[in-house]
Amino acid sequence: MKKTVILLMTLILTVTLAACGKNNNESSNSPSENASNSPSESASDLSGSFLASGSSAMQKLVEQASGKFMDKNKGVSIQVQAGGSGTGLTQVSEGQSEIGNSDVFAEEKLDADKAAALVDHQVAVVSIAAVINPAVTVDNLTKQQLIDIFTGKVTNWKDVGGNDQKIQIVNRPSSSGTRATFEKFALGQKTEDLQGSIQEDSSGTVKKLVGETPGAIGYLALSYLDDSIKKVKYEGIEATEDTVADGTYPVWAYEHMYTKGEPKAEVKAFLDFMLSDEVQNGDVVELGYIPMSKMKVKRDVAGNVTK
Repeated sequence: MKKTVILLMTLILTVTLAACGKNNNESSNSPSENASNSPSESASDLSGSFLASGSSAMQKLVEQASGKFMDKNKGVSIQVQAGGSGTGLTQVSEGQSEIGNSDVFAEEKLDADKAAALVDHQVAVVSIAAVINPAVTVDNLTKQQLIDIFTGKVTNWKDVGGNDQKIQIVNRPSSSGTRATFEKFALGQKTEDLQGSIQEDSSGTVKKLVGETPGAIGYLALSYLDDSIKKVKYEGIEATEDTVADGTYPVWAYEHMYTKGEPKAEVKAFLDFMLSDEVQNGDVVELGYIPMSKMKVKRDVAGNVTK
């Protein structure tokens, strides 16, 4: 009888301890299970891949920012391609890319219906300056002098105060937003491609050619400038963040990232990241662009500037 009672008590104690252990395990597991099943997604839960194509003037900024974004969001893959603003706008309009990077408003490159279907996300301001080979002895060019050079009326640097040397134009194709901005705000007119001029799709190649070609002139976003080329003043005004921000220097444009309709979650998250303090006060400034918050003037699609 005594043995039976002891066995019964041992059995009861074993069952009780097992039940307690099971409850403790369930209790300790429940927070992680609840967290994994949480309906609210964090940035790290994003996944997907998409293409951002277009403006070569924007390429450095978008590539650097996308690298940081992908580091924070391992499930997202972003491919960045150049090719010109017109290419980017066409590709996003036709659904070939999720983001069309452009230095110009969509209305300047697409027909009204296609432009109306796109959503404009302005992420920075870019300034364009005339650049020359460092050996050319010119520091300033007027609007008329630039017009004369890019229309072929002036073909030697001596005619605009420089040395006796042939002028070699390095131009961008008609699809380029950088060219459209330079022609619209520096020249005030469109120009034809002159015989003997060099035409390049990439801003990086333009920089290389201007720096290496005697007598060369081109135009570049400030983000591409370095000691291999020389920046020229426009009507005596140097292109700087301050002169662009207050409207004194006129050759600038918004950096647009267009989507066709409202973007999907991972694209929207990237566009939001482009406007974050990390990018605006970091990458944008570091790479020679101007943060949206610094601008004291605004510009509409027609080119009109207001305070």
